Amino acid sequence: MELERTMQGKDSLLSPVLCRSIFSQIEEIGWEHLIKATEDLSSLTFRILDEKGKCHVAEIILSHNYPHAPPSINADLPSIPKLKWSNTSRLIDVINQLREHLKKLQEVWSTLECIDNNLSVIGRKEQGFATTHRHISLCEDCSILLHINPCRPNSLPECRFFGSDEKVDQLLKNWKKNSRNWKIDKAFHENLATILETELPEPPISATTATENRDEAIDCGICYVTYLPVDEELGSDSGCAPDYKCENTSCMRAFHTVCLRDWLRTITTTRQSFDVLFGNCPYCSEPVAVKICD
Repeated sequence: MELERTMQGKDSLLSPVLCRSIFSQIEEIGWEHLIKATEDLSSLTFRILDEKGKCHVAEIILSHNYPHAPPSINADLPSIPKLKWSNTSRLIDVINQLREHLKKLQEVWSTLECIDNNLSVIGRKEQGFATTHRHISLCEDCSILLHINPCRPNSLPECRFFGSDEKVDQLLKNWKKNSRNWKIDKAFHENLATILETELPEPPISATTATENRDEAIDCGICYVTYLPVDEELGSDSGCAPDYKCENTSCMRAFHTVCLRDWLRTITTTRQSFDVLFGNCPYCSEPVAVKICD
């Protein structure tokens, strides 16, 4: 493994025995799921696919007492699970608990997706997996900020209105009068229209198209920047944007070809045929192929 070779001769807060154990635990998870790791192995970042094929990135931080003390987790999620941990627990247990937690979050993400697909959401490009609020345009000069409960996403949300006093007062009256009519088995946008007694604007066509097709000028899934540095050593790749996209419609992650090629070379399962490297997408494990530099 490339990381294991890199670690040789490096100073680490962890003992050599524990380092070998961590390498073994990464092997259990699969090296192809490891995005990056610090040289002292105190931080390991993995990609995890949920049941809908969406990719999530989780950083697992190991304390100096690991494995006697549980690791901590950083992830773009509405909530982080409390780990069930013992002295015999391993990193694969952390990943499995995260996968179970992702299953529990599917309902709130489905509700948010319903809102995004059916209502005019303000600032939709800024939303991440951890965000559980939506700012929705109601008319030209009035909007509502909704806070969705991750544990009960289909329940009546907390809200705050913005706009002229006259319009806000009427919307508040409607909200208070009709809130008892909110039904958890009804589509969120339909509930909202019923409560407010108003026709809600649909999302702009441009916003819907952007959601479906995604912007091309996005960060590379490996180096996490949009444009490579301007450098003579990069040759024709100098300053370029991501030019390779995973063909899996549930993933469609973009990469710089040079980054994907270098990453594939570190994976033992990568195959080479003539001048082409064959492997798997770092995020969804679907097949990818890139040409080797001349």
